Amino acid sequence: MKIALLGYGKEGKSAEQYFKSHFKNIKIDIFENLTPGEFQQINYSPYDIILRSPSIPPIPNQPKLTSLTRYFFDHCPCPIIGVTATKGKGTTCSFIKSLLDAHGEDAYLVGNIGTPAIEILDQLTPNSVVVYEMSSFQLWDLTKSPHIAVVGIIEPDHLNVHKDFNEYTSAKANIARWQTENDYLIYYSNNPDSKRIAREGNAIKIPYPFEVPKDILDSITLPGQHNQDNAIAAISAVASYKNISPNEYLSEYSSTVKAGLASFHGLPHRLEFLRELNNVKYYDDNFSTNIGSTRVAINAFPKNNLVVIIGGRDKTDNADLPEIYEALAGKNIKNIILIGESGHELATRYQDPRFVVSESLEEAVSTAKKHAEQYTDSIVLMSPSAASFDMFKNVYDRGGQYKKMVMNF
Repeated sequence: MKIALLGYGKEGKSAEQYFKSHFKNIKIDIFENLTPGEFQQINYSPYDIILRSPSIPPIPNQPKLTSLTRYFFDHCPCPIIGVTATKGKGTTCSFIKSLLDAHGEDAYLVGNIGTPAIEILDQLTPNSVVVYEMSSFQLWDLTKSPHIAVVGIIEPDHLNVHKDFNEYTSAKANIARWQTENDYLIYYSNNPDSKRIAREGNAIKIPYPFEVPKDILDSITLPGQHNQDNAIAAISAVASYKNISPNEYLSEYSSTVKAGLASFHGLPHRLEFLRELNNVKYYDDNFSTNIGSTRVAINAFPKNNLVVIIGGRDKTDNADLPEIYEALAGKNIKNIILIGESGHELATRYQDPRFVVSESLEEAVSTAKKHAEQYTDSIVLMSPSAASFDMFKNVYDRGGQYKKMVMNF
């Protein structure tokens, strides 16, 4: 067997190890660091299979092409709970996993959250359950949908890769498109694009958010209404896994739900509380790479005085800067520390006395600390609303450096 492996990131490396350990006389050629056009020009005739990593767009009119996600769906022996959204899908997946763990299920969390799905394929049995965080890149050419699909808030993102928002939402819609009447679809009912995706497929439809008893919500340790909504989506997913309604699930398993929700304390760099020093609380929201997630982070602290660190490489060619500036208009936002390419562009476009331009992250964090210590009930929030590649390797690098600086104060 001869395989062409397109892309050699984390999933590509896991795929190489998997196929070499499972097939004899296999030859794998790796193609990476090419443009979409260059990938299309490769002569694939010698290959039996072409495996696309999530970072590589689908190749038109190529019948041998599949993806690592499609391969997993074809070979997974157990139910899959798939979750997609523009932001919040990792947190929702983690809530689902925590609830399943509280029930003692043989549950696995994979996908965009960091663990390539193919790494756990050999561990699965028909009694297992997989929670799969799915980006638009993983869903792009999917021809099967998960048994249970969760669709959170959908907003423009990754338009530097997708040709437009319609292509982005069409890719997302594959999470529901192939579902049958025996499947479940949980969708965020206050978002028009989530509702539009919900019209795909024939699954049983469950809208959220909905009213949940206060003692259940009080079990959630994460701040913000958005995290309550993520938890409600997770409750709906696990109820669907048990083939009962969310209300029945909450009534029958109330104590288990509370334990499951309480056991999850958040993901790194997603509105992560770092520490309190000199009456200032520090939060790391470096996974915020668009305005939607930054707006959510700001709205999580309506009663606090905020000093916000923002800026990086904008993914919309600065088209969203007016929307970013509008989100920073709140009276409780006292200072705005600007970094990176989009930070400098904001400073050029808008003359705002709250702006402070910093040339490095270290300078930005030090400046934010100085300003925040002037106020009561203050928070330093780093929520860049932009990608990291102008100054950092990736969001983990950016968030890790920020966290280290804050913890070293």
